[in-house]
Amino acid sequence: MHSKKQTPVKYYVGIDVGSASVRAALVDGFGTVVAHADQPIQIWEPQPDHYEQSSADIWDACCSVTKKVVCGVDASQIRGVGFDATCSLVVVDKQFQPLAVNREGQNHRNVIMWMDHRAVSQVELINATQHRVLNYVGGVMSVEMQPPKLLWIKENLQESCWEKAGYFFDLPDFLSWKATGVTARSLCTVVCKWTYTSDGGWDDSFWKMIGLEDLVKDKYEKIGNHVLSPGESVGKGLTPEAAKDLGLPEGIAVAASLIDAHAGGLGVIGADVKGHNLPCENQPITSRVAMICGTSSCHMGVSETPIFVPGVWGPYFSAMVPGLWLNEGGQSATGKLIDHVIRDHVAFPELQSKAAASAHSIYTYLNSHLDLIKKSLPVGFLTVDLHVWPDFHGNRSPLTDLTLKGMVVGLTLSRGLDELALIYLATIQAIALGTRHILETMQAAGHHINTLFLCGGLSKNPLFVQMHADITGKPVVLSKEVESVLVGAAILGACASGDFASIQEAMAKMGKIGRVVQPNHEHKRFYDKKYKVFLKLVEHQREYRSIMNS
Repeated sequence: MHSKKQTPVKYYVGIDVGSASVRAALVDGFGTVVAHADQPIQIWEPQPDHYEQSSADIWDACCSVTKKVVCGVDASQIRGVGFDATCSLVVVDKQFQPLAVNREGQNHRNVIMWMDHRAVSQVELINATQHRVLNYVGGVMSVEMQPPKLLWIKENLQESCWEKAGYFFDLPDFLSWKATGVTARSLCTVVCKWTYTSDGGWDDSFWKMIGLEDLVKDKYEKIGNHVLSPGESVGKGLTPEAAKDLGLPEGIAVAASLIDAHAGGLGVIGADVKGHNLPCENQPITSRVAMICGTSSCHMGVSETPIFVPGVWGPYFSAMVPGLWLNEGGQSATGKLIDHVIRDHVAFPELQSKAAASAHSIYTYLNSHLDLIKKSLPVGFLTVDLHVWPDFHGNRSPLTDLTLKGMVVGLTLSRGLDELALIYLATIQAIALGTRHILETMQAAGHHINTLFLCGGLSKNPLFVQMHADITGKPVVLSKEVESVLVGAAILGACASGDFASIQEAMAKMGKIGRVVQPNHEHKRFYDKKYKVFLKLVEHQREYRSIMNS
């Protein structure tokens, strides 16, 4: 008898740069994460609303985690590499050396993070122009996008940074340059964060109108005049130097990158849902929204024709799924907000010690504690008199008001663990109510959404997931692989390798469903009332501001 020779397994490396850590995964052609590693990266906060990182620190972490996941694997089986990252701004000089984005002249701190809000006056100036490119960012540009940050650099660091700068990269594009030596940009980054349009390219009049005409003079070399679709192969693959850094063979295919949230969307939104009794089965992918929830949250919906949604970014053509328009809602602080609320509470030390004694995370312990105190009530009903408005870091969508502040209504003098558990629950509910607000705005503009696909760190919290199902009234699909963002990055590498004919084919093959969480429709009336209160909170905030400013 002759046994058939087995075809060697093909692997792809996905590298994800989040806000606080870099992660890598070795993923096979069926979307299974075979190996995974992570490493923290440094964040500097020199003053309020200024957040900075180091591109050298980030690249070192990319190399460290990649070497770990490919250790012991036959290099000939690794076919491609894909990067995703936060949409942070990287500044280097003409020799590609880091340039300080701060007044202290600390050159290693050459990255303005996505969540940095230093450019408030600059974004107000940009929005006052009412230029036509703003139609593609929900009508109002966010302070988290790159033009206001570039303008801030020009106005505040003219000699030390602006005049010396050779290149301004979105972080995902910096990584593909570091890997290949090619300065090509991804359509995802330049369309979503820089005002590039897939049909018309850069708009000279916009940059001239906001005072950044310098970028037009050199034919946009500093911000990108060679644009590739996500998943397209960049240059000749890994350079010898990058291959050595990463522990991979020279010449392996490197994909044009994605923003991290978009990689998460890619990893979940195209999964085959047959047999799960979901409303999106036998429906186009446009009936789904991918929600990527970590430090912040993004809500990704696609459409066959452009839909302009007030306060929601986009429509962006082919920015995530080729051939489809993308709208992107978002909440600037979600995981960060939950952590802030818990760690700032006077009962946090007690929570820490009790969670450690039970060998559980603080979130698992809080979820169990809520089950203990709920008595005969559904857990969610415990907040009947406690309400949170979650915009502690401003509102990204759908109100696009970065001046909004967080609110808590219903506090008492209680200082114990019960009170901490309740404020934790109310904060999670507020985030879910914010998601409902975004979805309703998208649907009012023409989207038809019936199913949520969740991924990211917060999707590991069953309370967070159930509250999103109950409050939106939609089933929530969790992917088989918790690390969907890494699967999305690996999908890019798989496409760059040529092993799949298209992103869509790779999405269907490598995206897998794990669990489905259905909404409890018996709780609808309670959450409808909570939603009415939620909307009243922002009304009251605007009303009292108006009184104080009159």
